[in-house]
Amino acid sequence: MAEKRAIFQEVGEGDTRREAPKGGMIDAGRRGARGAIRAWLMVLFAMVMIMIAVGGLTRLTDSGLSITEWKPLTGALPPMDEATWVSEFEKYKEIPEFKLQNQWMTLEDFKEIYWWEWGHRQLGRVIGLVWGLGFLFFWLTKRIPPGWTGRLVWIGALGGLQGAVGWWMVSSGLKGSMLDVASYRLATHLGLAFIIFGFIGWYVFLLGREERELMQARRLREGRLFSLSTGWMHFAFLQILLGALVAGIDAGASYTDWPLMGGQVIPPDPLAMEPVWRNFFENPGLVQFVHRCVGYLLLAFTIMAWLRGRRSANRTTQVAFSAASIAVLFQVGIGIYTVLSAAAWQVAILHQVGAVIVWVLILRARFLAQYPVVQSVRG
Repeated sequence: MAEKRAIFQEVGEGDTRREAPKGGMIDAGRRGARGAIRAWLMVLFAMVMIMIAVGGLTRLTDSGLSITEWKPLTGALPPMDEATWVSEFEKYKEIPEFKLQNQWMTLEDFKEIYWWEWGHRQLGRVIGLVWGLGFLFFWLTKRIPPGWTGRLVWIGALGGLQGAVGWWMVSSGLKGSMLDVASYRLATHLGLAFIIFGFIGWYVFLLGREERELMQARRLREGRLFSLSTGWMHFAFLQILLGALVAGIDAGASYTDWPLMGGQVIPPDPLAMEPVWRNFFENPGLVQFVHRCVGYLLLAFTIMAWLRGRRSANRTTQVAFSAASIAVLFQVGIGIYTVLSAAAWQVAILHQVGAVIVWVLILRARFLAQYPVVQSVRG
């Protein structure tokens, strides 16, 4: 029977053997190697970002069609002797890009564009290898947190699909009278890269906080801001796809004045092609015009998102919305400069990297609207 407690005895006095408080069921569950997996995903995140930039440079140097075969394994080895180089060059001579545009090329010229495309494909193989080895390690050692196996497999599946889409894109420029890859296939390839990039980024954000903290933050979810930022994210994604269409047909150099196009609000002959729908994919003037108009609308949407975001009760969320808004503003400025410079490759690649930064910052603002950082009443 427990001893009676004196009337004025302190509650904790004489009860020194009581166990210290323990965490709840969330803490007691298997955490997995959240920190290590997050670091691994951050490496993949950086590699995909580099991959997007290298892909842009590959396109800007007209190197994407230099390798005319898809050999996922044996293609990892570049030509090792002169005879192999000559063989690769002969294959390149059979495609329309050489016959109609690059007949002046020598073997040495071909080697320059070949190395760009080989490097692009090799980086893709390295990303796949880093994912595969990392996943196997965490899976075999049972360090993957509950509920995360499917998410990590999903990233690998998207990466495999991206390789297939890449070849589907390249194959469009190897026949007929095509001098470049089909613009809509280029947009698909770039769009999928940003989707992969987005999923990795979201998972990095999730793993940066403990599960119990995420559950607590979810109770403070700012639903309207989350919905707004989701629309913002999709709006930016649409503009990225339109930018890929512009790049795919070199429409950025078709009109180099701003804010007008050829001295007009609407460029000349916007619907000259038959059937009409082709103009939205292949007419340089109309494609650039649509990209400009959507850019203006995105800027207006961004201002609205910034005004809404600054009303958030969480300081971190306010800062995140402001940072994303500033990035969009700079991206619009870089886009205008890209037009005025006739899409010089240095400016064009900066514009593409800017799109990556905008995408990440909007994604972060969306994450913080869903999982606000808990702060004290004093802020």
